[in-house]
Amino acid sequence: MASRNPLLLLLFVGFFSCPDVSGISIETDNKNVKAEEFKEAILSCKHKFSKGMSLRIEWKKIQSQGVSFVYYNSEFTGDLRGRAEMLNTGIRIRNVTRRDSGTYRCEISAKSEEGQRLGEATITLTVLVAPTTPVCEVPSSAMTGTVVQMSCKETEGSPPSEYQWYKNGVALLEKTGAASARAANITYTMNKKSGTLLFNTVTKNDTGEYFCEASNGIGLSQKCSVKRMQVDDLNLSGIIVAVVLVALVMVLCGLGVFYAQKKGYFASSSSMVLKLESIQPANFVQTFLFCQHLLQKRKVLPRFQAYQVLFYLEDFSLCEGHQITTCYTKVSMSWFQLG
Repeated sequence: MASRNPLLLLLFVGFFSCPDVSGISIETDNKNVKAEEFKEAILSCKHKFSKGMSLRIEWKKIQSQGVSFVYYNSEFTGDLRGRAEMLNTGIRIRNVTRRDSGTYRCEISAKSEEGQRLGEATITLTVLVAPTTPVCEVPSSAMTGTVVQMSCKETEGSPPSEYQWYKNGVALLEKTGAASARAANITYTMNKKSGTLLFNTVTKNDTGEYFCEASNGIGLSQKCSVKRMQVDDLNLSGIIVAVVLVALVMVLCGLGVFYAQKKGYFASSSSMVLKLESIQPANFVQTFLFCQHLLQKRKVLPRFQAYQVLFYLEDFSLCEGHQITTCYTKVSMSWFQLG
C-alpha cells in the first residue's frame, strides 16, 4: 500500500501542472439589439481578463447556410468592412441595413499560466425598417347585398406593419364583438394584421372614399391614395328593358335576312348562271352584250381575272355558224364550272 502512494502523488501533481483549456465568462449589455435602418448599432462583448493578458478576439455571423467571419485577424471582413469599428472587444456598426440583421457571436481566447481560456457570447441584431406606401385595392362600384373585400398591403416594413382603414377621412372602428358591432352599426370586419376590410352584405350607406394607413412604430406611417366606392341598388327594370331590346333587334335582323334572301339579294354565282341559261336571246349580239355586262359587274364570276374574260370572248367567237342555243349552253357551262 505504501509503495503505491508515491505513484498516486505523481499523477495528482502532473494533472494540475499540465496546461489545460478552461471556459471563461463573457458578458454583453444587450443580447437582443434593435436598431433603425441607416442608423448605428452597438454589439457589446465584455470579459474580465487582466490588461496584461494576450487576447484573441473574433466575431462571427451565424446564418442558415453556415458561419462566416465578421472580424478576424484584427480586421473586419465582408459587408462590415469600412462600416464597423471595434469598441474594446465590442463592435459599432454604422449605417446598418436590413441585410445586417442576424445572429452574431463574440469569441475571446486568452493564454494564462493555467492554459488556454475560451469564452463566447451570442447577440441578435434586428434592423427595424419603416413601412413603405401600401398598395390598396378598392372596387369602384358594387351592388347592394353583395360581398365586398378591400385589401391593403406593404412588404418592406420590419417588424410587419399593422393597417388602419379610413372612410371619408374618419378611422373605422375595429369589430370587437357582436353586441358592440350592432350597437355601433358596424357592417364590416377589419383585420389590422392582414389589412383586409370585409363587407359581408354591402349597403348603400357604405358608399364613400376609402384609404388605408400602414404603421409599425418605425418612422412615419404611410397611406395609399383615396379611392371611392359607389354602392347602388340592383336595377331589375333596367335589366328587363335591355333584354327585351336585344331580343327585338335580333328578331328584326332575322326578318331582314329572310326578306333579302327571298328577293334574291344573296344569290350565288351558280344561281346567276342558271338564270342566265333560262334566257333565250333573240340574236348573238344580245347574248354577247348581256354576258359581257355580267362579267364586268362581277355578278357571275366574283373571282375572275383579265385572262378569263378573254377566254370567254374567244368562246363567243367560236359561235359563228352554229345555232345560238347550242353555243349559249357551252358558254354558260364554262362559267358554272370555273366559278
